[in-house]
Amino acid sequence: MKWITREKIKVDRVACPWLIKKFIDPDAQFFFAPADQVTSRAAELGATPFDVKDCELGHHGEDVSFNSFLKKYRLTDPALVLLGEIVRAADSHPSNPHPAGEGLRWLASGFSALGLGDHEILTREFVVYDALFAECQRRINADKKPS
Repeated sequence: MKWITREKIKVDRVACPWLIKKFIDPDAQFFFAPADQVTSRAAELGATPFDVKDCELGHHGEDVSFNSFLKKYRLTDPALVLLGEIVRAADSHPSNPHPAGEGLRWLASGFSALGLGDHEILTREFVVYDALFAECQRRINADKKPS
């Protein structure tokens, strides 16, 4: 599958490719374009747009694109849902933000400040999402243990 979003990626536009690669399509290809060119480039490439205005896999209400992916692909693992709460808090301003969101926002801004290209950011930052997901799994499993 081919996917396209806005260039100069941060939180949601890194989290979604991580989710796609790990849980939807390990062979996915990602393309990045200026915001005003995403729709036309999507048509040219046969790619699915995400995290752009007025698209199915974008922001809806308090949900960010990561949450839209979870819903569309019926990904209900409690650790992914928890990670979605963190991504939402880092990428937007929900009414009840998860406290880890601020740290993720800082990390995303730091990667952006390094001056890396979008594909390089994906390569380097995927390990951050691997670690966050592992911690989400650990916390979910800890909550399941009897006291």
